[in-house]
Amino acid sequence: MTWMKWLPWRFVIKSVARKHGFLDPIALLSKVHGFAQPSEVGEPIELLRAGVVFHARGLINSRVIQHNLDWVWPYWIERQFDPKDPSFIPRAFSITHINLSNRNWTAVGHPDCDELPIVDPRGLLTPFFDSWSLDGWLLAEDGRCLLPSRMKDSRQWQELGDVISVDTESSMEGLELSSRSWVELEDGIPVCKFRVRAKSEVAGSLVLALRPANPEGVSFINSVSLSDKRDGWTVDGNRSVTFSAPAERHHISDYRNGDVHIHLTDREDQKEGVCDVGMVTAAALFSVEAGKTREITASIPLSQNPADLPEADAWQTEQEGHARLVCPEPRYQFLYDAAVASLILHSPDDVYPGPFTYKRFWFRDAAFIINALLSIGLTARAGRALSRFPQRQTKGGYFRSQEGEWDANGEVLWILKRFFDLTGRRPEKHWHEPIRRGARWITNKRLRKETEAPHAGLLPAGFSAEHLGPNDYYYWDDFWGISGLHSAADMLAVDSPDDSRTFRNDAVDFAKAVDRSLEGCQQRLKRPGMPASPYRRLDAGAIGSLAVGYPTQLCAPDDPRLLDCVEFLLERCFVDGAFYQDMIHSGLNAYLTLHVAQILLRAGDPRYLQLMDSVAELASPTGQWPEAIHPGTGGGCMGDGHHVWASAEWVLMVRNCFVREEGERLVLCGGIPERWLEQGETISFGPAPTAFGTVFVSVTPDSEGSPTVAWTADWHTEEPPIDVKLPGYEPVVANPGTNSTKL
Repeated sequence: MTWMKWLPWRFVIKSVARKHGFLDPIALLSKVHGFAQPSEVGEPIELLRAGVVFHARGLINSRVIQHNLDWVWPYWIERQFDPKDPSFIPRAFSITHINLSNRNWTAVGHPDCDELPIVDPRGLLTPFFDSWSLDGWLLAEDGRCLLPSRMKDSRQWQELGDVISVDTESSMEGLELSSRSWVELEDGIPVCKFRVRAKSEVAGSLVLALRPANPEGVSFINSVSLSDKRDGWTVDGNRSVTFSAPAERHHISDYRNGDVHIHLTDREDQKEGVCDVGMVTAAALFSVEAGKTREITASIPLSQNPADLPEADAWQTEQEGHARLVCPEPRYQFLYDAAVASLILHSPDDVYPGPFTYKRFWFRDAAFIINALLSIGLTARAGRALSRFPQRQTKGGYFRSQEGEWDANGEVLWILKRFFDLTGRRPEKHWHEPIRRGARWITNKRLRKETEAPHAGLLPAGFSAEHLGPNDYYYWDDFWGISGLHSAADMLAVDSPDDSRTFRNDAVDFAKAVDRSLEGCQQRLKRPGMPASPYRRLDAGAIGSLAVGYPTQLCAPDDPRLLDCVEFLLERCFVDGAFYQDMIHSGLNAYLTLHVAQILLRAGDPRYLQLMDSVAELASPTGQWPEAIHPGTGGGCMGDGHHVWASAEWVLMVRNCFVREEGERLVLCGGIPERWLEQGETISFGPAPTAFGTVFVSVTPDSEGSPTVAWTADWHTEEPPIDVKLPGYEPVVANPGTNSTKL
């Protein structure tokens, strides 16, 4: 920070620290920065802010949870704090207690509604962003209580129908409990629904419980009151929960008196409660007759006023016209459909890479998510999100979501070109200046004054993708910069030919600088594989350098540097068939595994399918992936528990298995699993937008082992050369004007 350079400040801080027996924080900070390359930006302030909030919650958790383990806590706490559970993490000198073992949840919602309630693996519903939660319990009159968060095993799935819902079932001897969470419109207002069903072999009570916690930990409730009709709560004076029937018994407790769970059999009934530390708990009880099912639905309005949202059949309308997958493998079919629903849900205006931890905007995540939207025909959503990009561009041309991330401009220009390519349009006039300024920023940002250093001509050291390591001269940034300049040149070729030539020349010059730098790395490392930066050895951060092959396609599919980098990663950085990012994420990454799979698919290497299968195995029962996955337990260990970038990569992977662009050629069926053909059913995908037009492709097996590949297309202009590369069969170059071939 610049103010730290002022001598008085340094002297004061150092003196105060020594007086109180602390290490000199300025000296310590300078040592920390010494492990990174000098950079104009340390870490993006947005990430620092998010980290502070995250660990502030963890500090509160450490003050509350471990001293009150008799409370009923969310699933992750019950597992992570259980010394006999594989998810157990010793607390020891940890200052903060955070969810590092079961960061799994699934969003529900309504198209274009910004509120995204989340459901944890045992059905706990958190209706508002980072809010309190609702849970369902079953209390039998013999004293047994079915608490889903304490159940080792439970069944959960996602329904993809007229509404998107998450269903959870738990049971113990003689007791059954299920819940369903979804969002629907009522008089134009989105309302989150939480339906709980209970069945017991003996009489008992269904318990609707209000919890001051969520999948990140404690979330304060200061007050709650039961309505006069006993059919709802008012929480903290501004949120309402309505029950479908009046509560027959009702209890409230505060922090000093312990969890309401221990008061369920109290005779005294309470209607309201306040807690000065924000740990109010409440329970509404509804009688359950022996052998009969009792059902209660809680309704939580997500806004106060009617919103301009699609009507009740919105999900059906949204999914009309997008590229549909028809395949004989239920797991792949479900994961694709769930990923499409996830993309729709998280693109209400901006696009979000997650409903909770990552419910904010990054250009990097947006580029991949919008590419997925475009590639399956959700073009209007993609265009709406892109239309918001210029307002985030600085006067200097920088597309800024976070400072110090120099990949953003290249990603913006690349995804803009994808939008215009896949829609067959030319950039409208209002796009010309943002494109020009964005491309000039890339050129101006390069380190041209350096002439001999390994980073000469590259972009400055920056934080870049946070999973690559400390500040450095990342090739990830450079490859995106080169791609952005080429994209700008293409988009301006007709309307601004002079600018187009300038940016093309800049891209060529930039590529030469990167090639020179990589040649130095090859000499130093004694192999062609690309490290993360000119100053790094080959390590897990090299995953970022794959951007030259996917998705930018700046090099040929068989580029030795690219393939050697992949071989290093497969040999040294994969665990149980998935990429293990040992820096920061410290977990298996579904979306980065699929980046490697895309490189293998382009190269015609059949190992792409092994990686796809591994990613399919890592998905949750609801069809989602957390950003990073614990290699031992399979639970989320980092990032958002519902990672939309991962959903986007699954959609893109499936799409590219059926139809993908390779330069000026169109490749059909290059990644369809051979095992699908053995089922004897027609396999299809589409209609899928491509750079050449919209394509629908199908594969029909026959008893003689000679399947027919057929396609229909609406080309933008002329039909491109088409290669049919169905695995297990000799590649075929389709005759121009035909729409099928028998292999």
